[in-house]
Amino acid sequence: MAATVYYLWGIAEDQYSSVTGFTVRQEESAGAQELLGGLAQIASTSSSRDGDILYEFILSQSMVRSVEERVGLREHYSRYWEKDPVFSLWPDASIEDLEWFWQRIVRISYNSSSGLIELQVLAFDPETAHAIASVIVDESQLMINALNNQAREDAMRYARRDLDEAVERLKQAREAINAFRTRTRIVDPDTDIEGRMGVLNNLQQQLAEALIEYDLVRQTAKVTDPRLVQSQRRIEVIQERIKLEREAFASASIETGAGEEDYPDLIAEYEGLVVDREFSEETYRAALGAVDVARAKAERQSRYLATYIQPTMAETSEYPRRAVIVALMALFLTLSWGVMALVYYAIRDRS
Repeated sequence: MAATVYYLWGIAEDQYSSVTGFTVRQEESAGAQELLGGLAQIASTSSSRDGDILYEFILSQSMVRSVEERVGLREHYSRYWEKDPVFSLWPDASIEDLEWFWQRIVRISYNSSSGLIELQVLAFDPETAHAIASVIVDESQLMINALNNQAREDAMRYARRDLDEAVERLKQAREAINAFRTRTRIVDPDTDIEGRMGVLNNLQQQLAEALIEYDLVRQTAKVTDPRLVQSQRRIEVIQERIKLEREAFASASIETGAGEEDYPDLIAEYEGLVVDREFSEETYRAALGAVDVARAKAERQSRYLATYIQPTMAETSEYPRRAVIVALMALFLTLSWGVMALVYYAIRDRS
């Protein structure tokens, strides 16, 4: 106990702390929030995952290397190695040793539910502690920017890929319609059907006129009147023509570049090609809109590091916690003495 007190107050160097706090925020426009509706909770989950990534990054070897290059961890923390080896770093420490020592000088607190990260940096002077905390904030911001850039590149790459696929599909649909027109020599089957329907409507009108004429003649003429026979014959011819025209829609065949083909099958084939073209056009418009949305999102920073506590500059030394360490040492020694005393008396009683 005396050795501990002597080392803490007579040998251990004072340490200063710098505190900083930040969180990862995700920018969402009001329109996007209204569009997402209940999916807004997914966005908060994404921010929480970003906080998990940032937490692991701060404790990673990559962060240690960056701080070492910009501040010089080995030089600073090995300064008092010969005098204070307990709280110092040995001069020839490797990067793995430095990563282990990093968790002693950087104390991080992370709330996964709120995404708030608060960390405390210890150093032998307040300027170095402040500098390390500032480098951690800067490197964390760079890492968040890298995540943003990767997300933007992925979004643009996927959007462009979907657009290319939509363009290719639309091109194939239009080429299929052009091939159909070349093979069948029918530019627009709908127009052709309208022409056939016009013929049928005209026949229906002529049939009505013929029936009216037949009724008028029958009222004034005899059964053997030639006009009545001629009118009856005209009605029968028109009815036969109407019947043939109607059958043509179900069983007619036309001569095409590939031979004789059924007209109804050609109509069904053309309608399928038109549906494919319309669907391809809708897909193309949707893909084009997705590219515009991805480009608009890429122009702004969707994630950013919100620092709610700027790195502080200490004025007094708070570490090492000498009183706390002495109290813990006293408790440990007392418990150790108690255990050894119990063992001693147990062995003595048995002997």
